[in-house]
Amino acid sequence: MAETISRRHHVVVIGSGFGGLFAAKRLKRAGVDVTLISRTTHHLFQPLLYQVATGILSEGEIAPATREILRRRKNVRVLLGDVSAIDLARREVTSAAGEMTTVTPYDSLIVAAGATTSYFGHDEFATDAPGLKSIDDALDVRSRILSAFEFAELSADPKERDDWLTFAVIGAGPTGVEMAGQISELAHRTLAKDYRAIDPRKARILLVDAMDDVLGTFGTKLSAGAAKQLEHMGIVVWLNDKVVDVDDRSLTVEDKSGGRTRIPARTIVWAAGVKASSLATDLAEQSGAELDRGGRVKVLPDCTLPGHPEVFVIGDMMSLNDYPGVAQVAMQQGKYAADQIRRRLRRKADKKPFHYFDKGSMATISRFRAVANIGPLRFGGFVAWVLWLIIHVMYLVGFKNRVTTVLHWAVSFIGRGRAQRTTSFEQIARHRAEPVSRR
Repeated sequence: MAETISRRHHVVVIGSGFGGLFAAKRLKRAGVDVTLISRTTHHLFQPLLYQVATGILSEGEIAPATREILRRRKNVRVLLGDVSAIDLARREVTSAAGEMTTVTPYDSLIVAAGATTSYFGHDEFATDAPGLKSIDDALDVRSRILSAFEFAELSADPKERDDWLTFAVIGAGPTGVEMAGQISELAHRTLAKDYRAIDPRKARILLVDAMDDVLGTFGTKLSAGAAKQLEHMGIVVWLNDKVVDVDDRSLTVEDKSGGRTRIPARTIVWAAGVKASSLATDLAEQSGAELDRGGRVKVLPDCTLPGHPEVFVIGDMMSLNDYPGVAQVAMQQGKYAADQIRRRLRRKADKKPFHYFDKGSMATISRFRAVANIGPLRFGGFVAWVLWLIIHVMYLVGFKNRVTTVLHWAVSFIGRGRAQRTTSFEQIARHRAEPVSRR
């Protein structure tokens, strides 16, 4: 079906992540109609996905409904749809939801479709080493982690039991470090006294990366401190080892000399890389723009496509000045694109080229331990952890989300419990090869 063309300037926003959402909200009084198209019905606070995957938070706390967030923006319409094509010449966006196809015309377009997990040419790894980019990913990982302890409890073979109690996280950036740290907390604190045949505290957690440091973007001192803290938690850190194979029972790593080592592990999580949405390639081909190594579109200084000033590409899809693929960049670009559209409609001069204001970055390692870069400051420990809590609460959308998140954090960080430990037999059986015999 085709959308009726609005009489007012029509802005189409693709994606309900940080960039798309902030752009749509910014256009509230711009005198335009906005259609936001997204393949999900929620806005995802991706930095906390690992906490859903390890049972601290529920999916609803980090993924509020997009319609609820934008319900007071009367000029915004939200459409469910997976965008399959963008026609720059006709200024149309084609999206599909189930068997329904929608063609939406636009006057201005903001493309913020985000990124997906990159397996560096080995997409077959996804079956046995899921990434952590969506709610579905997080729930899948949570099911795998929790079921591993259940299978270990069922097994009478010590070797098989050890394999079930081995968890490997690939990628030593913020997501990988946070993920490994929370699996360790889960095994050593939350589940420590819940089983009879196994001791969850004997679980082996591996953190593997092809680079030579942990949290490399945080500087040498904080990186070394983070590695030391991880080892203190019992996490085995393997650096300078590239993962060359993954299956349902192990991963194989290769060192710089070419030597290979097979590591038995029944639960593997991939946190090693990202690649831009496939829409980036389509836009580059139509506009003549270049792509970088990560498949991101090289945009002009004002975040637009070459030859198409009406099309803004922002967030994880764009490449500009080596800006990192983080939420803050997407938020600032979303506001910038909205302001540019507003100025053009009022016949004002364009804003200066986009400049990213770096507000800093941070990552947690464990309870009461984090690292943070804020301007020239580099610090870690409890103070960084408190700042991490405050910043993440601030950016959660909605008062209810903030309150319930803080309560669940109190239960998990001060006590030992985790509210989200539910998984079904069907979920477990779906990704575990062997059938489970009921006792």
